[in-house]
Amino acid sequence: MNQDQFTFIIDIVAILVIAYMGIVAAVYVTLFLIAGPKIRKEQGLEREETIEETAVNQDTFPVSVLVPAYNEEVGIVNTANSMLKLNYPTHEIIIIDDGSKDETASRMIRSFGMERITLATRHHFQTQPVFEGYRSKEFPNLFLLRKENGGKADALNAGINFSKYPYFAAIDGDSLLDKDALLKTMKPIIDSNGQVTVTGGTVRIANGSEIRESEVRKIGLPKKPMVLLQIIEYFRAFLIGRLGLSHMNMLLIISGAFGIFEKSRVIKAGGYNTATVGEDMELVVRIHRSLKDEKSKQRIEYIQDPVCWTEAPSTYASLRAQRRRWQRGLAETLWIHKAMLFNPKYKGVGLFSLPYYLFVELLSAVFELIGILIILLGILFSFVSIEWAILMTIVTVAYGSLLSSLAVLLEEWTYHKYPDIKSILILYFFALTETFWYRPLLVWWRCEGLWMFLTRRKRMWGNMQRQGLGEVENRS
Repeated sequence: MNQDQFTFIIDIVAILVIAYMGIVAAVYVTLFLIAGPKIRKEQGLEREETIEETAVNQDTFPVSVLVPAYNEEVGIVNTANSMLKLNYPTHEIIIIDDGSKDETASRMIRSFGMERITLATRHHFQTQPVFEGYRSKEFPNLFLLRKENGGKADALNAGINFSKYPYFAAIDGDSLLDKDALLKTMKPIIDSNGQVTVTGGTVRIANGSEIRESEVRKIGLPKKPMVLLQIIEYFRAFLIGRLGLSHMNMLLIISGAFGIFEKSRVIKAGGYNTATVGEDMELVVRIHRSLKDEKSKQRIEYIQDPVCWTEAPSTYASLRAQRRRWQRGLAETLWIHKAMLFNPKYKGVGLFSLPYYLFVELLSAVFELIGILIILLGILFSFVSIEWAILMTIVTVAYGSLLSSLAVLLEEWTYHKYPDIKSILILYFFALTETFWYRPLLVWWRCEGLWMFLTRRKRMWGNMQRQGLGEVENRS
């Protein structure tokens, strides 16, 4: 291959990458526009009034709150306290200690005066052995299960086996909920008389905020740029992507940090899959599949107002482990349900949602990596013209900045959560810097996750060094 042929091929690849980024940006803008009516409706709601109505509604369904925990000694007591403060008529809280090697269980037992109980569990799913059960003497609706380690999916299945209510909420062991979050997330289920079978709320990053008595009292920004960029990422994922897909009943992800499920539907679908690291998405796709197979009119919805607060990774090692795991989980889910792809039987889920997650969420890392390599290597070794390099740089910067800026705009337009204009300006500034340092890191790590899936590397969750969402939290 001579120099001219090589240059021609590189030019074609560059054109394809530019076209891809343009199409993806157009898809995101379309989702933004689709979400617009729901955002405007949300702005006009009197939230407190609707919550008060739901709280006294005689048809409010009782809920089991399941909290899988593995080595969560730093934050598990705060998480349990947060669940106990939930404004909800009838709910039980079940902490599932999944074979922790730290003091997760002992801190729960000491903090809440727990005593052993006789285990009486149903056997909807086969799980690793549950060998101890505890109940708080002070809070009769608070339970602790201790079991052999089997992973998050296995712990949730064990929690479902033990739970007694018709709906369950799956909450991460390092999370805090706003006191009305459960009411707000159950409201679509109650209002639809069960036609909504799964709902999910918004997950926000608590790093940098002030936390007192297991509640986020004042929202603030973290100091570390890598955590700031994660805040913007979460805006983009929840307020644009998920809201738009939910509006069309094509949502495929209910965050593992906060989601509510009709228990009978999950049991019918087979529970959480213990053979994937993306158990939350895989279950939602499987529920969609069963709904379409049954020709059921039940829906899965995302509710943007109820908030779950979580601790974001604050080191590059933990962020890398998280993103590799997410990418691998996405790839595994798409592979498991590949028969649904482009299958008209599954309507919008098969014809739009799954292709969207394949080409936009999974493969975008590959296209972006190619674009970055063309820019860098092309300039260094002069096999790309300076005009092409400039064009690629402009498109890459515009691509990242457009999506991130839209997300910040949407957040401020809808909720005004951040207390001053300075915070919004800081978020806008970092949104504009994302392309130059943060996004390339994510692209590389996501490609690593895809490679791990393709090479069938051993599944590992990675170890996130938690600081814990403690009292008066101001850490980055």
